[in-house]
Amino acid sequence: MAKELKTLVKDTALYGLSSIVGRFLNYLLVPLYTIKITAESGGYGVVTNVYAYTALLMVMLTFGMETTLFRFSTKEGEDAHKVYGTVLRLVTGVAMVFAILCLVFNAPISALMGYADHPEYIACMTTVVAIDAVQSIMFAHLRQQHRPLKFMALKLGYIIMSIALNLFIFLVAPLIHASHPEWMGWYDPDYSVGYIFVINLICTSSITLGFIPELKGLAYGFDRQLASRMLRYAMPILILGIAGILNQVADKITYLFIMPGTEGEVQLGIYGACSKIAMIMAMLLQAFRYAYEPFVFNQSRNKENNVMYATTMKYFVIFTLLAFLVVVFYMDLFKLLVGRTYWEGLRVVPIVMMAEIFMGIYFNLSFWYKLNDETYWGAIFSFVGCALLFVINILFVPKYGYMACAWASFTGYFTAMLLSYIVGQKRNAINYDIKDIFKYVALFGAVYGISLVLPIENTVLKMACNTILLIVFVAYFIKKDLPLNSIPVIKRFFK
Repeated sequence: MAKELKTLVKDTALYGLSSIVGRFLNYLLVPLYTIKITAESGGYGVVTNVYAYTALLMVMLTFGMETTLFRFSTKEGEDAHKVYGTVLRLVTGVAMVFAILCLVFNAPISALMGYADHPEYIACMTTVVAIDAVQSIMFAHLRQQHRPLKFMALKLGYIIMSIALNLFIFLVAPLIHASHPEWMGWYDPDYSVGYIFVINLICTSSITLGFIPELKGLAYGFDRQLASRMLRYAMPILILGIAGILNQVADKITYLFIMPGTEGEVQLGIYGACSKIAMIMAMLLQAFRYAYEPFVFNQSRNKENNVMYATTMKYFVIFTLLAFLVVVFYMDLFKLLVGRTYWEGLRVVPIVMMAEIFMGIYFNLSFWYKLNDETYWGAIFSFVGCALLFVINILFVPKYGYMACAWASFTGYFTAMLLSYIVGQKRNAINYDIKDIFKYVALFGAVYGISLVLPIENTVLKMACNTILLIVFVAYFIKKDLPLNSIPVIKRFFK
């Protein structure tokens, strides 16, 4: 098991490098956007709203085929090439039909979404999401083949291109336009939101060139019987995915319906910008998921897999709690990621981050029904959580604004996590180290609580005290579960 866990850690590190570094660089654009697009304009609320729709559409266009690819590629008697080719053709076909229909009916779709004045926003993003759906299968293929280096190169390539274009549009272009407007006939200083979507389209289209070898999978053929079996497996995952993504974006989609007008766009922009800080946790979870999902399916026949699941869960909880403390303890630094006009929304960050932790634990717990081909359980759990989210948003957003959105996400993910654990232990019991996990949770609660009640106004002094509290948490972890004499290189100093 030690060898397998070592492989998991290595792949997580490589995926994490592309995910964390890439997203961190991308998050450097948030202060750029939130400075150039003030909270009062509501422009960032438009960006938040449109990207929420794309996230939902992405789940629908991939319809569970990423997980299905991993599952069927590792099944005995299945041709991995045939599986990949069939999945790629299915998703490509659906994505192409979707893109064509959206472009043909772009005007009424834009009007329905509230963007009749800017149908090009919707045209750009529907095209992007169609391309992304196809790319997601090719990225999954790279993960399934354990090729994190190419995965990382393509992810970072996209980010670098995106940053370069954004810096040009929002910093360089205005200076050139101010001094030599005749050189910039195409540039409109008031079209900042639109340029965000155009840049996304350019970068997504360009990165497709790196997938030319993976596109050869279309030549592997299409097996109708295999497709039928995969679709039966994937449909519950699709439902699960829709429910799961609704837990993440339903508040951002419905917000402008519950609270329409400029005020709604302003509040949504504040919530969306500050949630970006909380998404640091999402970066860690994504890196873990990229490595863990194919790893679990490849190890599904290992007799020691239950022990591995329990060990992984424990360390997952420890590291996510540590990440939470780092962000909230140094919030005065992380808040610089958003413009000053958005700072009033920083109070949502701890709530949203804890919701992300619940989602990560829920993901860890999900494999009992995925490996047993009982994916309908995931759909049930997620829809219960999603229903709670909708109810809380509808009832409390008019009175409490975006704070209700944060608590709705918290409640929805906690409920789905709890249900998955209870049912999972009855149907496929795993001996999780609950006692040890709760010890870490108790220590986490103690150091976080102390930080909240410390009567210190000076920012530097408060961060210094928080650092001491953080060291206490890390020291306990090192003493109990990560002895330094067991770590390569470092161990030579702790014999």
